[in-house]
Formats: sequence, structure tokens, C-alpha cells
Amino acid sequence: MYIRQSKLRHLKEYQYSGVDHSLVSRYILKPFYTNVFIHVFPMSMAPNLITLTGFFFVVVNFLTMLWYNPTLDRDCPAWVYASFGLGLFLYQTFDACDGTQARRTGQSGPLGELFDHGVDAINTTLGVVIFAGTVNLGQSWATLLTAFASLCAFYLTTWEEYHTGTLYLGLVSGPVEGVLTLCAVYFITAIKGGSFWQRPMLETLGVPSSILEKVPELLRGISFVHWWLVYGGLMLGFNIVQSSLNVIRARRAKGLPAAPALAGLLPFFLTWLAIPAWLSLRPLILTQHLVPFLFFVGIAFAYQVGLIIVSHLTKSSFPFLNVLYLPILVGLLDAAGPWIRDFTAFYVGKAFGWRSALGDGEFETAYVFACLGLALGVHGSFVVDVITNICDYLDIWCLTIKHPKVLAGEKKKN
Repeated sequence: MYIRQSKLRHLKEYQYSGVDHSLVSRYILKPFYTNVFIHVFPMSMAPNLITLTGFFFVVVNFLTMLWYNPTLDRDCPAWVYASFGLGLFLYQTFDACDGTQARRTGQSGPLGELFDHGVDAINTTLGVVIFAGTVNLGQSWATLLTAFASLCAFYLTTWEEYHTGTLYLGLVSGPVEGVLTLCAVYFITAIKGGSFWQRPMLETLGVPSSILEKVPELLRGISFVHWWLVYGGLMLGFNIVQSSLNVIRARRAKGLPAAPALAGLLPFFLTWLAIPAWLSLRPLILTQHLVPFLFFVGIAFAYQVGLIIVSHLTKSSFPFLNVLYLPILVGLLDAAGPWIRDFTAFYVGKAFGWRSALGDGEFETAYVFACLGLALGVHGSFVVDVITNICDYLDIWCLTIKHPKVLAGEKKKN
């Protein structure tokens, strides 16, 4: 069981705490959600079902991408990109309305936060693949770097909420402005084509040649998508610092040391040191099987995020261990053996190391798919077990409303 029976009582102490400083959200999106779109959903529809329905739009986008562009480096029909933009916008809208629906129907509770964040965690990986295929990044280091940045930003938010008790969104955030930017990218791609983003940005934007001549040649030829990677790296660095400062302040306010909390970043960053090391030794995975590999990594990440959220809801200790990170370590050690033998033979004069059990071929590919199957099984069991325990303890249902909210007029009449 993923939740100890002694910790279940903390579920009834749950109170959502969130801060959203986004001006776009405050003056445009929230009025649209609460005054217009929320009325699309009947009062009998459970909030979690709204979340799941919105997620299906992204799943359809993902499957469409795999059908038209499985290698992530081809142009698709214009309507495909337009469907990506529409699907992502609907996902964002449904995801934002589930909280309002929970308050309307009196169904607010810890299961909603777990369900919402769990779906968002999986959606992050699917979104990376869709974006990479849209801008023709291909199965490359750039796609892997995009996955790292996206998953890291989400991990930081979850880790920060665990220690501060508050979900913090700044003036510019991924769930609001980031999603809207991606929607704009998809709609522009429907007009310009996926290859458009591989063009040099400065030249394409019409920067005068007199100015271009003064720009270093290295920067002059950088494409749109690589400029985005630079920008994303800078924003990620800012988020790491900001989230860390928020956690340090929260720990000091409680009279607790900050070092144990900061150690919660190690599982993620150590794993992402092992991943590129493994792929550099096994380039076949990177160049031919990156999509299933990212899917495996994404599910392992969603499992880790789920463990953190459950620990937050039940006031348990921070989960440092994740069994799904072990296959990554095993894959790295298997690939590193021959490299270590060659390295020591050349520089030491005597070979030390071990032979690879998988090799660099079909067995390595089979291992990646086995890791994916393992991740699906472990995360699937986690989802079923946690949802069942929470529903049983709180006497609720997950995708339907067990105890409908009684309005004031009806209560008085009864």
C-alpha cells in the first residue's frame, strides 16, 4: 500500500493553497472560465471526469503526431498543427475548470489535487513529444533537453508545494502563459509549416543586413527553435533559484534547516545525469527509439511526482526513492562496462570493467520497451491503489459524484 493507514486521517485536514500572480489568468482566463465555459458542464459531472476528458484531447494530439510524424522530423498537414493548438487550449480550459466545478458541486478535496497533478505530469511528457514533432527537432539531444527542462519545471513546482504548502505561479508561468505560447506556435505552424522554425530567426524576421553584420556569426545563424532552447534554459535557471529561495524561507520560518529540503532535488538531477550518460553510450536509443524512451522516463517522473503529492497530502516524509529510476541505473552500468574497459586499457595499460549483457542492438531496444512496460505496471498499480484508498476513506467516488451537493433552498425544503 502506498498510503499508511495511520496517515489517512491527514486527508481530512487538506486545504488547497495557491497563489497565481498571472495578469492574463486574472483578467482574461479566469473570467472566461468562471462566467462562460463552466456552464458547459452539468452539475452532475464530477471534477475529475472533466480533468480526464481534457487529457484525452492531448492523447489524441499525441497519437496524431505518431501517425504523421513518428520520427519527429517531418512536416505534417496544416490541419494537424491546428488540431494541436485546439487540443492543447481545450486541455488547459478543462484543467482550469475542474477546480471551479469542484467548488460548484461541493467535491473539493485531496483526490482532486492528486488527480489533477498526476494527469498534468503525464501530459508534460506528451507535450514535449508533440512540440518536438511540430518544430521538427527529431530524435535528438535538443528533444531530450526540452524534456529535461519541462519535467524539471514541473518537479520544482511539486517539490516547492510540498515544503511550502502553497502552489505558486508567478507573473509568467508554464500552466498559463507557457501553454498559450505553445498554442500560438501550433497555429503559426499550421500556416508556415514545421520547417519554418528551423530557419535562422534574425534573418527570417527581417533584421537589416547592416545590423546582422555586427552580430557574431554563431548567433546569426541560430534558428527559432534553438533560440527558444536558450530562452527556456535561462527561465529554468531562474525558476530553480526562485523555488529554492521560497523553500529556504519556508523552512527557516518553521525553524527547520534548509539542507534536508534542498536534498529533495537530488533524485531528479542525479537521474538526469544518468540519462544523457546512458544515451551517449547507446546512441541507437537516442536516434531511433527516443519516443518510447521518453515515454518511459515520463511515466517514471509522473510516479515520482505522485509519490511527492501523496506525501504532501498525508503529511509523510519526502519520498527520495523511486523504484523506476533503478532501470536507468542498470542501463547505464551495462553500457558503461565496455567503455570503462577501453578507457582503463588505454590510460592504465590494463583493462578493468565488465562486459555488456545487452549490447548495442536489439537487446538494448528490447530493454527500453521492457522498462516502459515496467513503468506502466508500477505507475498503474500506484494510481489504482491510491485512488481506491482515498475514495474508501473519504467515502467518495473518483469519476462520479457519490454525494451531490444539497443547495440551500433544497435543504430548507427537505
